[in-house]
Amino acid sequence: MPGKTITDHQVHKYKQHRNKLTQVAAAAKAGISERSARRIEGAPSLPSQRPTRDWRTRQDPLQAVWDSEVVPLLQADARLSGVTLLEELQRRYPGQWATGVLRTLQRRVRQWRAQFGAEREVYFAQEHPPGRQGLSDFTVADGLNVEIEGCAFPHRLYQFALAYSGWRHATVIDSGESFMALSTGLQAALWALGGVPEEHRTDSLSAAFNNLAEQESLTGRYDELCRHYGLRATRCNPGQSNENGSIESRHDSLKTALDQALRLRGSRSFDNRSDYEAFVATIVQRLNTRSAKLLAIERPMLRALPVRRTAEFEELPARVSKYAIFSVKGAQYSAPSQLIGHRLTVRQYAQHIECWLGGQCVLSRPRATPQEGQRHGRSIDYRHLVGALKRKPGAFARWVLRDAAFPRAVYRQTWERLAAHRPEREACKTMVGLLVLAADGHEAQLAQELEQLIELDQLPDLNALTALLAPPRSAVPDVVVTLPTLASYDELLEVSV
Repeated sequence: MPGKTITDHQVHKYKQHRNKLTQVAAAAKAGISERSARRIEGAPSLPSQRPTRDWRTRQDPLQAVWDSEVVPLLQADARLSGVTLLEELQRRYPGQWATGVLRTLQRRVRQWRAQFGAEREVYFAQEHPPGRQGLSDFTVADGLNVEIEGCAFPHRLYQFALAYSGWRHATVIDSGESFMALSTGLQAALWALGGVPEEHRTDSLSAAFNNLAEQESLTGRYDELCRHYGLRATRCNPGQSNENGSIESRHDSLKTALDQALRLRGSRSFDNRSDYEAFVATIVQRLNTRSAKLLAIERPMLRALPVRRTAEFEELPARVSKYAIFSVKGAQYSAPSQLIGHRLTVRQYAQHIECWLGGQCVLSRPRATPQEGQRHGRSIDYRHLVGALKRKPGAFARWVLRDAAFPRAVYRQTWERLAAHRPEREACKTMVGLLVLAADGHEAQLAQELEQLIELDQLPDLNALTALLAPPRSAVPDVVVTLPTLASYDELLEVSV
């Protein structure tokens, strides 16, 4: 092939085939041209025995400008590309430099950098003794296109892995990278593993570290978490993801395995979050079978777990406003109207919150997650407010939290159609009546009926839907019970005697 040096092996191979084949066939067998075959037959020595050529076979196209023009530019900035240098030469000398010289220029630039360029970064392979290091990180999993109850489920995966054996554990996170997500995922991984490594390594997680310009210190809560488990907390340098490569590479393999499993499943939709979490756990368990032998070596090297887990929640105060709403770190939650004016102690977990009053848990809600275009999330349970709306249905039309209160997308679509085709007062009464019907335990059935009405391009009839889903109970007939007299019992005794 042009540009390729013929080796001694090719020469020997050509001569072996030449004893039985024609020159053309033997050259093809040896992977050389017919012209090279003719030169081999006339050459007295092997290619390796010939003197090295130190002269040019053609004129250097860059001879006039290399030392005077190109080298000074490279010395000023060695990262200039060959394309940029050629464009600069074409600008300085119009019409003298064709694009065909680009490959030659790139080759010369590469050779110059190898001899005179700046020092390049060197990576040092590290050994990972068993039981020494565990790594964790978050990765965005929106690309899996998972749906929960028919709606897109944007989320992250928190993954913990052992550097030696490669054993891993993954937790589904939909509340962003927070300390609570880190704490929940790390503790779940350690208790599933049954032991604690010596070191826990992360990247520059804002949840765990204070990323200050001149100070890098562990946050108090993360320090307490690591101290509780006897972990030594370390981190990689900012912007150096290769230092956390043992976990970064596993992000790709995990998401690839999940994507392939979803393809085999034939659907990316799940009925609820628990089903999806079980699916992820199953795939992770399959991946861990590959590291079973190494894990058996590493597990005896792990430290023992503490007696109990540390707290996986953060306590925050919140007061329920007159709107039956309270806020936790900007996120809004609804509450039963009976709690208006009360000051609650909110325990914020990674996936849910608990509201405590007087030592009792009075409310539990999933954590609110921001939707697209929102800065803070909203978790509004229409069942908390439907009683008040029933008394004030006209407030529904311009209620600022109206869109967040719909239990399903079909209810929002129904409201949009009612608002577009009926007077505001009538639309509000109908929609509030539908929510009351849904709150009475008919949410799923009513949603199916509303979907059918939308397909038929019909508006809902509240009375008809109420009669269908919650028909009135029939009146119980009055039954008159007459107590027998004592004399009748005497008559029975006389007859029996």
